[in-house]
Amino acid sequence: MPNIHWGEIKDLNDLIHIDNVTIGSDQRRKEIEEAINHNQCLVCRIEGEAAGFLLFNRHFFSHAFISLVIVHPHHRRNGVARALLSEFAVKMNGEKIFSSTNQSNDIMHHLFHTLGFEKSGLIDNLDEGDPEIIYVKKG
Repeated sequence: MPNIHWGEIKDLNDLIHIDNVTIGSDQRRKEIEEAINHNQCLVCRIEGEAAGFLLFNRHFFSHAFISLVIVHPHHRRNGVARALLSEFAVKMNGEKIFSSTNQSNDIMHHLFHTLGFEKSGLIDNLDEGDPEIIYVKKG
């Protein structure tokens, strides 16, 4: 059973490890630490082990914007991202939530769709030949 909680500084090294295993770098260390310090990070633990995390901010026209969802490779396809997104929606208490993913990311498109997110727009020229699709979940 996943345990989801607001990120704490004691989670930082575990989250950096997940990010490093996933992208091969710890370049987002500062971003993750700042999200924890600003209460903008949710952590999912399974049997005490960090399985994934979600970062958000309010830089998107002052709305909640999920900027990153990362799941440890050993925990993929086990509902971790779904649990994080669902819990985030509960914590936002009906507030409008935005996020995005590349057009090529079929897994995230499916997940957004099943969780009630709707396509809201498209941004070209971020990743050449792979537009970014914006999603919204209305309260």
